[in-house]
Amino acid sequence: MAKKQSKKLPFYCKKPFLWAAGSAVVFLLIVVLAFRLSPWPGALVVRWVFNHGGHKTLVGLQTSVSQQSVTVLANQHYGTGKKESLDVYIPPSAMQAHTTLPVVIWTHGGAWLSGDKTDSAPYYGLLANQGFIVIAVNYSLAPEATYPRPVQQLNEAYAYIKANATRFYANTDKIVLAGDSAGAQLSSQMAVIITNPSYAQAMHIHPNLAPSQLSGVVLFCGIYKIEGLTQPNPTLPKIVSWGSDVSVWAYMGTRDKKSPLIQQASAYYQANKDFPPTFISGGNGDTLTNAQSIPFAQKLNSLHVPVTSLFFPQDHTPSLPHEYQFTFDADGKQAFTAMTQFLKELH
Repeated sequence: MAKKQSKKLPFYCKKPFLWAAGSAVVFLLIVVLAFRLSPWPGALVVRWVFNHGGHKTLVGLQTSVSQQSVTVLANQHYGTGKKESLDVYIPPSAMQAHTTLPVVIWTHGGAWLSGDKTDSAPYYGLLANQGFIVIAVNYSLAPEATYPRPVQQLNEAYAYIKANATRFYANTDKIVLAGDSAGAQLSSQMAVIITNPSYAQAMHIHPNLAPSQLSGVVLFCGIYKIEGLTQPNPTLPKIVSWGSDVSVWAYMGTRDKKSPLIQQASAYYQANKDFPPTFISGGNGDTLTNAQSIPFAQKLNSLHVPVTSLFFPQDHTPSLPHEYQFTFDADGKQAFTAMTQFLKELH
């Protein structure tokens, strides 16, 4: 019986498959190189994730926080740039009495490369009705803008707020800088610039607020030792560590983890005894709390800076994640009450 010979495919039949396989490999190499050579691809991925989280925060606050009867002066432009704008929340008490109120300038988070001044709008309205003018500031995001541009923009925003104090019902002799996550990093750095002349000189910034105008600082879930975000953390999923590394690269404009700029931007290393009274908090389920917030609170205490802290036991249930304060459950309400009490005691 004759052996059945297998039929070989002619080369021209294999060619489309080889082309497809080769193209897929080349495309994969291009993608890998793009992520390794530029912060842009990774930053866009992280931005998408954080923007999704920001939308969820806003929807959650709209559901859990009752609508506030405040006047909002939206999109006040402190500069000509696309992101150089701010929103002012004015409670009825100020307008009815034609009086000025202490000011809380809030800088939003988002890993320096996402977020918007409107993400926590209901929260700002609620805070304004506690007797404050709340001003939510936008700044240019990375990697479109890199350090120190957002710092410079915040300083410009402060000058604009002073110039428009009457229109905003703002007592600019009683200002508190506040922020969450990356916004806490920026606000803490601005507080150092205002209270530490040698640091301001090193930054080549002339602060538009005097130390006497700065009553305090409110910091939620922030970053105060930026190099800590670039160090391997075996307790975190690799994708989270990768996202932190990309965010620092995109914002600082360098992948050099030993760049002096990283320490320059870290309030932990720059604050001195003149740093203003501080409220600082973080959730027990947020890795930044043990790595960043608690060490910074300890550093300020060692400098004899008045510190009011709100931290939770490690076994606190439910475990409180990053930005827990915007989830307006019992723990979020506790944080809000503690913060407003701190603010009222300042004035």
